[in-house]
Amino acid sequence: MATEALASGELTRRDLARRYTKIHRNVYVLRGTVLSPRDRAVAAWLWSNRTATVSGLSAAALLGSKWVPQNAPAELVRAQHGSPAGIRIHKDVLADDEVQVLGGIPCTTAPRTVFDIGRRLPLDEAVIRVDALLNATAIGIAAAEKVAAKYPGARNIRQLRQVLDLADAGAESPQETRVRLVLIRGGLPRPETQIPIRNAAGRIVRRIDMGWENWKVGVEYEGEQHWTNAGHYADDIDRLEYLASLGWTIVRVSAVHLAYDQPGIVNRARAALLAAGWCAEG
Repeated sequence: MATEALASGELTRRDLARRYTKIHRNVYVLRGTVLSPRDRAVAAWLWSNRTATVSGLSAAALLGSKWVPQNAPAELVRAQHGSPAGIRIHKDVLADDEVQVLGGIPCTTAPRTVFDIGRRLPLDEAVIRVDALLNATAIGIAAAEKVAAKYPGARNIRQLRQVLDLADAGAESPQETRVRLVLIRGGLPRPETQIPIRNAAGRIVRRIDMGWENWKVGVEYEGEQHWTNAGHYADDIDRLEYLASLGWTIVRVSAVHLAYDQPGIVNRARAALLAAGWCAEG
């Protein structure tokens, strides 16, 4: 905080004016610094004079989630309302077991953070962010359900239950979550995630993003690097030939498919499942 740095002699007012940019009252960063979601969380907590609890997406960032929107406002739980641009205040009541301290900063626990994110964001966005938090913390859905059970009348609790039903810690990117939701909503069996492929010695040598091990049908989301990076592309060829030799059919999905042809993704996956012996109900 600026007042502390000035009082200790670490900075002069001239240094502060020339080299630093003010982001909140009494909170400055070196000029040109690009703030991460974690940085924004810490800055907001300092703005509160270290009296608030970090929550929501900001807590997810402190807890290690990889997929927090870069420009999302910092979120705090604080008794007083009113905040500057870039900070969102919640006036929640937190139980003692719903708060932990990370690096000296109080923040909501992973289960409580899932409870908050799952109710506050639009459904698909909530599933994406909850997937990422579950992946980072490995807490399991049951821990979040335990928090939800304490607040049966909470706002948007029905959506939270939908989020928890759809969430999966195996998603390793927002796009993988989106693909999984497309498959589920297309009427296909819920896919398993991060399916391990083992060699003859039992060692895991590959993983498939998602799919159905019973029918050896996998679905993989392939980002731009898979199509534009020669090394990635060569590895993809080797990987697909190896999986084919084991009897696997892989449905490949790109950003274009996801944006413009979601029915096509479902149809290709359904065709592969049917060819492998799956019998659709009805």
